[in-house]
Amino acid sequence: MRANWGTGIVVAFGLFITFILYFVFKVQGDANYDHEMVTEDYYKKEIGYQEQLDKQQNAYDLKEKITVKSTDDGLVIQFPASFDYKNIKGKVSLYRPSNQKLDFDMPISLSSSNLLIPKTKLVGGRWDISIEWNYKDKGYLNKEKVNL
Repeated sequence: MRANWGTGIVVAFGLFITFILYFVFKVQGDANYDHEMVTEDYYKKEIGYQEQLDKQQNAYDLKEKITVKSTDDGLVIQFPASFDYKNIKGKVSLYRPSNQKLDFDMPISLSSSNLLIPKTKLVGGRWDISIEWNYKDKGYLNKEKVNL
């Protein structure tokens, strides 16, 4: 059989399509390339969005703001000193944009106006921190981005 230009072009297209399909199936089947939504229960979270906005406004209106500092021991979240730390309840959510498996929540239980998140729980890189807390039946929400 004699090969001509038409046969060569068809073979080249066939090999190219096979090459592309190989990588498509490899990426779809490999757990390293996880294609999940950014957050769990995304649509449920969007329903309560106005409540979140109100809590963020409450936090913005405070005279003393929450501060988040990176230290050698870990992350220190400092609540307003004018508030009685015993009445502060809530949770801190740490979200890792690059790896959902590293995300975790931590309840707020204070023995002073500071909350320490140990460095052993944190991997270097970017973290989005959401601090949702209540003081005297008023909700507050602070969001911070931290690079470790």
